[in-house]
Amino acid sequence: MFAGFWKTYLKLSGWKLVDPPPDLPKYVLIAAPHTTNWDLVYMQAVGYSNRMGVSWMGKHTLFKPPFGPIMRAMGGVPVVRHERRNMVDQIADEFAKRDRFIIAIPPEATRKRAEYWRSGFYHIAKAAGVPVVLGYLDYAKKEAGFGPPLYPSGDIKKDMDIIRAFYAGKVGKYPDQFGPIRLKEEDPSSEEAPRS
Repeated sequence: MFAGFWKTYLKLSGWKLVDPPPDLPKYVLIAAPHTTNWDLVYMQAVGYSNRMGVSWMGKHTLFKPPFGPIMRAMGGVPVVRHERRNMVDQIADEFAKRDRFIIAIPPEATRKRAEYWRSGFYHIAKAAGVPVVLGYLDYAKKEAGFGPPLYPSGDIKKDMDIIRAFYAGKVGKYPDQFGPIRLKEEDPSSEEAPRS
């Protein structure tokens, strides 16, 4: 019934799912372009209507009583930022503990234009041995969907070229707020650590 509600919501909103999610038990899901809060609403609708059970990361303090159980029931996964283990290791551990785990990670990390994507999604997938699945919302066509799974090869530029090609032509609600699809690690002058 819950899935039916969200399918109806998408239909009434004029959106359609053109590329269904892959039938895989574990993957890192990214969604782009991300230029408005409405992206979350529509992606949640797509997730619920397809019974995907998508999880998300949140600061560990959000999971304290009395709201902790609610946050977890909504798919939240607490991340302790001040621990010595970094976020990549913490989420890779979650993949190891679960039989089914799909976690959504916004690579732009902001609705404003960003000159670089954050690389956490890539390094989590590589550390956990799971693919990255490319989700999208194309506001020009009011189409949502998912690309084929991409298993990180370790050649970041090669993998990012595949991601860039996939998102070419997909339009966010505010196109001018969608920056270039690139990681700092692709920039030879960058000193960003590989797993930051």
